[in-house]
Amino acid sequence: MNRRALLFAGLAVAATAGAPARAVPAEIRVILIGGPDCPPCVRWKREYREAWIASPEFRQVIWEEVEAARFREVYRERYWPGALAPVLAQIPRKSGAPRFLIVQAGRIVSNHLGVSKWASTLDDLRKLLG
Repeated sequence: MNRRALLFAGLAVAATAGAPARAVPAEIRVILIGGPDCPPCVRWKREYREAWIASPEFRQVIWEEVEAARFREVYRERYWPGALAPVLAQIPRKSGAPRFLIVQAGRIVSNHLGVSKWASTLDDLRKLLG
C-alpha cells in the first residue's frame, strides 16, 4: 500500500470512529412501467411526476422508468436490461400500465397497477423508509 492510500485509509477510519452506527435500508428501487401511448401513464406523469421528483422519498430511492414505444410491448425482455431482468421475472401478470413497483434487495415488495394506486405505492414506500 502506498503512503497516500495509507493516509486516506487512516483519515476515513478516524472520521467514522465517533459516528453512531445506524441501520441503512437495503437499496430500494421504485419503477414506473408504461409508455408514451398509454393515456393513464401520460396522466400520471402530468399529475404526479413533478411532486414525486420534489419529494423527500424520491431522494432516498433509485427511480427507474421502463417504457416502450407501445406500452403493450413494455413487458418484453429487451426493455428490462441488466439489473432489471430479474425484476421482470417476478411480475406475476405481465400486462397493464402504469404499474408501480417497489423493489428492495432484488425482490418486489410492492406491486400496484393504475394511476389510482400511486397513493398506495407511496404508502408502501414510506413504511419501508420508516
